[in-house]
Amino acid sequence: MIIDPSIFKSYDIRGIYKTQLDEEGIYRIVQAIYKVLSEKVGKEKFSVVLSRDMRISSPSLSEIAQKALLDCGIEVIDIGLASTPSFYFAVFKLGADGGIQISASHNPKEWNGLKMVANSPQGLIKIGKSTGMEDVKTISLGQTPPIKVTEGSITHVKDIVEKEVQNSIRIAGNPKIKKFKIVADAANSMGAVYLDELFKHIPGELIRMNFNLDGTFPSHQPDPLNFDTLVDLQKKVIDEKADIGFAPDGDGDRFFFIDENGEIVPPSIITSLVARELLKKNPGAMILFDIRYILNPIKIIEENGGKYDITKVGHAFITEKMHETGAIFAGESSSHFFYKEAGNGEAPIPVILTVLAVMTRENKKLSELTEELRRSYESGEFNFKVSNAKEILEQLKVKYSDGDVSEFDGVAVTYPDWRFSARTSNTEPLLRLNVESLQKDITQRRFNELKDYINILAK
Repeated sequence: MIIDPSIFKSYDIRGIYKTQLDEEGIYRIVQAIYKVLSEKVGKEKFSVVLSRDMRISSPSLSEIAQKALLDCGIEVIDIGLASTPSFYFAVFKLGADGGIQISASHNPKEWNGLKMVANSPQGLIKIGKSTGMEDVKTISLGQTPPIKVTEGSITHVKDIVEKEVQNSIRIAGNPKIKKFKIVADAANSMGAVYLDELFKHIPGELIRMNFNLDGTFPSHQPDPLNFDTLVDLQKKVIDEKADIGFAPDGDGDRFFFIDENGEIVPPSIITSLVARELLKKNPGAMILFDIRYILNPIKIIEENGGKYDITKVGHAFITEKMHETGAIFAGESSSHFFYKEAGNGEAPIPVILTVLAVMTRENKKLSELTEELRRSYESGEFNFKVSNAKEILEQLKVKYSDGDVSEFDGVAVTYPDWRFSARTSNTEPLLRLNVESLQKDITQRRFNELKDYINILAK
């Protein structure tokens, strides 16, 4: 049995298949998840949605996960191949008590892992660092014998994606949408499934790139946060004279937009656009966004009479904060978008529909909407591979102590006209830097200043 303790991350489980986790390890982990879910739902026999992505190891791991759940006496609802948003929707819509998704998101082909949720009357509860992950880790690595009880049951559900699209159209207000020319690069991953289904229900010419599901990722790694993976899509948008480009990640829960000029639209702009639209229908509502980039959404939300709160980075933290605040929407700087009406889980399809609907209604290009909504300028995230991240963060607090210093998530320092956020990654051994300001030249100057200073300190 292989279970590397380092695979238990802040908001999911992820490691290299056969090196850091294997089938026997997954069996123990899934039974540990059962024990944690049992406490959260308050009963021993309950229902769990099970799904998987297109990775080569996912069928085998999903089969073992299914066996582990059946051995616990669970009612398994198997939805098969599914994106993570489709998985969250299934747990929420089907009223299951919990769910387990076999996936390693945007990681390279050698990786795999699990995401897990409990359901509640207020929406999904993702099992993360503050909601049970440590218990899952402790039980998985412990010496408790496997559970063997009365055999559970299994049902197979095939129409989840169609229902997800229909629900998304409802969330977006059944909008009027023109027939746009759209290029989408699905990176041989799960976003292809819901995009194919979506365009059965809305007009548009969808030019497909890398839509065949292939867990070896022959085109490129499915990680749009690495902008090198977007180059072919950007070129295709320009060559096709398309109106917009789409780039989902490996499990489909992150979604990037490319404008008609081939430029990447900052996720904070998309958050601002959706927030503006939702606040028209929900005056005074609460909107969330993470600590990396806050200036743009704050301005737009204030201009439109809404309330806001700032979250830690990480999808599990954001879903938890949505529970606490009752927020109707949240946008993360890494292009995760969350709706209360989708159980507080990621839901990229209503975002797609909202962007296309605003382009239709206002008869504007996406680049024009971006500039109309822009209130600040962002550096883009820069990653440092360092072994002394904590020491660097302490030094940043000292050097920039004349600003408003926050240690809510890493170190963030705010001045009247600019701010930065520096934090360690929750999933990789990296120090991440983000800088933003009200003027483009200030952003670049302060970014260069911080980058040089961190490089001096780096070990």
